[in-house]
Amino acid sequence: MALSSSARLLRRALRSSPSLFPVQSQATTLSTSPTRFSSSTLFGDDDAATKNPPPPLTTPKLFVSGLSRLTTDGKLHDVFAQFGQLVEAKVITDRVSGRSKGFGFVTYATIEEAEKAREGMNAKFLDGWVIFVDPAKPRERKPPAQPEPVSSETGFKVNKTIGWCG
Repeated sequence: MALSSSARLLRRALRSSPSLFPVQSQATTLSTSPTRFSSSTLFGDDDAATKNPPPPLTTPKLFVSGLSRLTTDGKLHDVFAQFGQLVEAKVITDRVSGRSKGFGFVTYATIEEAEKAREGMNAKFLDGWVIFVDPAKPRERKPPAQPEPVSSETGFKVNKTIGWCG
């Protein structure tokens, strides 16, 4: 099931800081006063980044998620160029419609520049959407295609689940 961007944002916030929303056990009676959150708790101003810093980058390629459908390669390049020498900025598009899929990749010349970009652009607004910048993972290879069933001299094909069929 596809999640909306706000649901993904909320899920990411819950994963990064589970103390944002206190969980009450079912045995506990609910009080009549609502739970109050401070703005520093809700918006992450409590130095959570210094308590649990992200792991260091091992590659100069960054994965950028949460992009608007209107974000183009040029716009992505312009925004990320302020952090260093860009090798490539690419918004991934759908083959059929040509529209953005909502994510892209940015590649820098050095890991240090990529680290500055990750720190500077993570959880920032771009074209009205909150974007997230993470290290890019290597692409997983697809398994090799299964060969077509071989026909025998009589014209029958081998069906591995049933046996012979005509």
